[in-house]
Amino acid sequence: MLTSLSIAVRLWASLVSGLLSTLALAQGVSVTDSWVRATVAGQQATGAFMKLTASQALRLVQAGSPVAGLVEIHEMRMDKDVMRMSAIPGLDLPAGRSVELKPGGYHVMLMQLKQQIKDGETVPITLTFQAPDGRKETLEVKALARMLSQPSKHGH
Repeated sequence: MLTSLSIAVRLWASLVSGLLSTLALAQGVSVTDSWVRATVAGQQATGAFMKLTASQALRLVQAGSPVAGLVEIHEMRMDKDVMRMSAIPGLDLPAGRSVELKPGGYHVMLMQLKQQIKDGETVPITLTFQAPDGRKETLEVKALARMLSQPSKHGH
């Protein structure tokens, strides 16, 4: 059951997410639907998920966050009927096409967590993108922490 406070927090988070998406677009990358899976006490890793759309071809080459000692770009894939997760050196973002980072696919892995990530908290994540000419730019995303069982406003 949602309380007035939790509804207000969710509305505020949606507003902040929309503003951050606008800021990201100004830098050549639109970031939408960003969220981090909330953790339980003592949990050492979690995933961050979002949709990335670049106005020009770019490559996501690095991620970082002050809440984690180690942050990597990961993929999950099937290998002979076994789901495997591994770090990848980067993720291509074709110009004008959305690339979704989601559970069971590409995602940002936050490891060696320095604290519990609680439902409703905002988690800063810095993404580094590289253009074909080698130029790099960074973008800070504020991802809302939520339990996996909670549906997002977009039905993910």
